[in-house]
Amino acid sequence: HGRMHSYLRISITENCNLRCTYCMPAEGIALTPKAHLMTTDEIISIAQTFVNLGVNKIRLTGGEPLVRKDAKDIIQRLGKLGVELTLTTNGILVHDFIDTFKEAGVHTLNVSIDSLQEDKFNQITRRNYFDKFWENLELLDANGFQLKLNVVVIKDFNDDEIIDFIEMTKDRNIQIRFIEFMPFDGNQWKKDKLVSYAEILSQVNDRYSVENVERLTDKPNDTAKNHKITSYKGSFSVISSVTNPFCSTCNRIRLTADGKLKNCLFSNSETDLLHNLRTGKSIEPLIFQNIKLKMAIRGGMDDDDKFQNPELFSQNRSMIMIGG
Repeated sequence: HGRMHSYLRISITENCNLRCTYCMPAEGIALTPKAHLMTTDEIISIAQTFVNLGVNKIRLTGGEPLVRKDAKDIIQRLGKLGVELTLTTNGILVHDFIDTFKEAGVHTLNVSIDSLQEDKFNQITRRNYFDKFWENLELLDANGFQLKLNVVVIKDFNDDEIIDFIEMTKDRNIQIRFIEFMPFDGNQWKKDKLVSYAEILSQVNDRYSVENVERLTDKPNDTAKNHKITSYKGSFSVISSVTNPFCSTCNRIRLTADGKLKNCLFSNSETDLLHNLRTGKSIEPLIFQNIKLKMAIRGGMDDDDKFQNPELFSQNRSMIMIGG
């Protein structure tokens, strides 16, 4: 399909210190035995292979990547591969990693937060870390990190906070990223919970005059449709994987914590790289085979009926098992 894949997302753990409803089933998950997960050396080895093949950006995900005991070592070693290195985190543990981030050349962080209200924050995360989150966000800001705040928008839960989030960009040079609620195994997805790109923009246009809402130029492989309010320091965007997928320009591939390669977030097929690595075989043929099998649109769910069919999306792993 003429796509070049230069962006690798590596999940380094299935564990998390939060229990977000859209990510993890309420009953939790059966964690993969430790012996089946990638070691630090294996993560670096596989990452190096991808870099040799042309990957120039790596993002660490989880679970929550910073709960892994050797996360600092992984970050420091990946920082020496000469790629753009970044992370997606819930922000709860970042106070212990400021120096590590700087040493590894991490400049940008995606931080997840789905409500500005403490009761909703606790409800969706099933934990009580609201104050620690904001303390750490201020710490990251004070240390000069470029911040992108990920907000999964769910109807009748936090869609009344869209304007409140945008107002955060008035005096802060941050990007708010509204993410359409996506279906995964165990997250109780229904289309009536979806807040679409069009609905988000409708709220924006009701609040701000048309001439004050700027449509920014998206980067060539950007998943987000970017906007800003004129005179505001920051910006906001919408990741519309459901209603306006960006599949034609996708350059992303995912490596799960147990060493499986996924060529699409929505694909239910995976390629086991870790087995070949541990048995001394080359993983390059498997990588090429996996990428060539990537579907044109959303793992083959190329129309609305397929996308809403639970028999299809429930064949995929839960989000926490895939890596955000």
